[in-house]
Amino acid sequence: MSANPESALPIRLTVDDGDSPSDVVDALFLGRFTTGEQPYSHSRSLDRVRPGATLLPPAATVLRAARDGDRSATLAEGEGWTLLVSRWNHGADVTVTATGAELAEKVLAEATEGAQDEPEPQPDNVTMGFWYVSPRRGPHRTTRQIAAGTWDEIRANYTAPVADAMGRLMKVTPDDIAGRLLLLHGPPGTGKTSALRTLARSWRDWCQVDCVLDPEQLFNDVGYLMDIAIGEDDSSAKGRWRLLLLEDCDELIRGEAKHTAGQALSRLLNLTDGLLGQGRKVLVGVTTNEDLERLHPAVVRPGRCLARIEVGSLTRAESVSWLGTEEGIGREGATLAELYALRRGSGPASVPKQDAGVDAGLYL
Repeated sequence: MSANPESALPIRLTVDDGDSPSDVVDALFLGRFTTGEQPYSHSRSLDRVRPGATLLPPAATVLRAARDGDRSATLAEGEGWTLLVSRWNHGADVTVTATGAELAEKVLAEATEGAQDEPEPQPDNVTMGFWYVSPRRGPHRTTRQIAAGTWDEIRANYTAPVADAMGRLMKVTPDDIAGRLLLLHGPPGTGKTSALRTLARSWRDWCQVDCVLDPEQLFNDVGYLMDIAIGEDDSSAKGRWRLLLLEDCDELIRGEAKHTAGQALSRLLNLTDGLLGQGRKVLVGVTTNEDLERLHPAVVRPGRCLARIEVGSLTRAESVSWLGTEEGIGREGATLAELYALRRGSGPASVPKQDAGVDAGLYL
């Protein structure tokens, strides 16, 4: 290795008419880190930047600034450090390279101090995280305030046996946790997602709830899975539990999942009670439209599930009580989605039944 780190890895920048000014800014920022002149780097992502925050530390000198629509890139420097601010909509990535690790950390703290915009929490809202793989940044988590009713407010949306089971689940505390898997299954439109929002509100004092937007990628990408299961998160310093929500995972947990999903099912089960989940306060909530009979036996075995609830339609009597009228309700009752549609007066579109003597021809 050369004694002069700046000459150890010569850097050459080549641009053409396909590169934007932001691409040039990104490339220039990497120069001092690539050569070793500033071999230490620290970065931070902000979901919401406070209006007016520059994300520049004191005495920063701006070298380049590029804007393209709602995205911008700013390159700045100071004594022994270089900083890149990439902004989009309300969020930003801030990265610092420096001659020393402590200097990089110090400059990053100065640049981002007080820059995170924390909206005033509302009593009816709960903070939920959303994980996804970004083509530019890899596994990424963002947060949003989600409206969620109390259990008393939504209890009538569920048929009696389901409401009883849900009510017990809402009262679970960390001391009650046995299994690590929460399974809600049943037809679409029965209120599974609504129940999970209320569960997040009921558990918010001790459990952080994150929704994984791309579960099929999570269990087929070991790096992504490790970032979520073992990586640092908002709850780690507080000793809180985490609930990872995976919606509509029919292919993952149905009976033939071993053939159709490869190692994905094994990794899910390993996260709940295998080596991967050991020492981690992680619960996994899965929703599926599959019937119980079609679920993989390994998923529903005794001891694995904290709760296994089949969410179905309300009975006819319950539906009439919920809607306040019998109009539009069949003998089998109705799903929650159907009841809301009837309340709005916007039932499903349908083709009127043809009279017996009318030839429908080839019209579909």
